[in-house]
Amino acid sequence: MSSERAELVERILGGSRALSTETVMFHTAIAERSGLSAVESKVADYLARFGPQTPKALSQLSGLAPASITALIDRLVDKGIVARKPHPEDRRKVLIEIDGAMMASAAPMWDHLVRRVREACEGYSDVELETVLRFLADATAITHESTELITKNQGTPRDR
Repeated sequence: MSSERAELVERILGGSRALSTETVMFHTAIAERSGLSAVESKVADYLARFGPQTPKALSQLSGLAPASITALIDRLVDKGIVARKPHPEDRRKVLIEIDGAMMASAAPMWDHLVRRVREACEGYSDVELETVLRFLADATAITHESTELITKNQGTPRDR
């Protein structure tokens, strides 16, 4: 790898780290405003994006251990954020469903961020946006894999 390419990769890693930190801080602020922990807020986001899920599916989506998800669901039920509903196709299962009013009340907190990201996208060509999308998909998958490695006691990502 050339030194110029190595420098670009290091800048990507640094930029990703900075974005990750700012994202965590943003989500923490939203979570606190909503009376949730950051993790509770993000699991609620999975439900908002993907619809009702089984606890097992939430564990898979989040990369968190099933016991952690069960305790988290209990907290969200106690806070009135989600409800357990019977699974329509398998009576042995339950679906976790987010409260629509809670979603609606949180939506305005996203307005500034969404508007500014849309504005930022205007400065990129369609080809550049496709590259950004590919990178985001790759980075998301790698981050999810890394979460699973840590939370499922399989060692650190370096061990793989």
